[in-house]
Amino acid sequence: MADLPKAAQGTFDELLAGVEPNLAAIARRLRALIRDVDTSTVETVRLGDNAATYGVGPKKMTDGYAYIMPMRGYINLGFYQGAVLADPERLLEGTGKFMRHVKLRPGSVFDASALSKLVRAAYTDMRERVQAESLRTRSSHSNGKKA
Repeated sequence: MADLPKAAQGTFDELLAGVEPNLAAIARRLRALIRDVDTSTVETVRLGDNAATYGVGPKKMTDGYAYIMPMRGYINLGFYQGAVLADPERLLEGTGKFMRHVKLRPGSVFDASALSKLVRAAYTDMRERVQAESLRTRSSHSNGKKA
């Protein structure tokens, strides 16, 4: 997170400071779920965005695949490329070109297995994008070299 402005950086606990305890508990469960799927995830907390991004690096739109965002009355579990994710349980909301989210409210039961599948799909999609970009980069570098 060294390339982010100091004011934009924070910790997960700082993100949840002032959040109702029942909402904070949901956010912590989601964080654990994400880490269970991707033990090497990079967590980047941006207090200005009021969100924690999870990805292969610190950049939210190019490295991130999921985010946790406390809202008033619920927690959003969002996916930067959610529009391409299979969602057989029909949990995802949103109509944007790319992003989708699941709203988790206190007192409502949520299917951790279905959420885990969404996180795993988003993580896999990100890994495939990174690998494809790496191959394109290597290919363009090798094509430019003289033999």
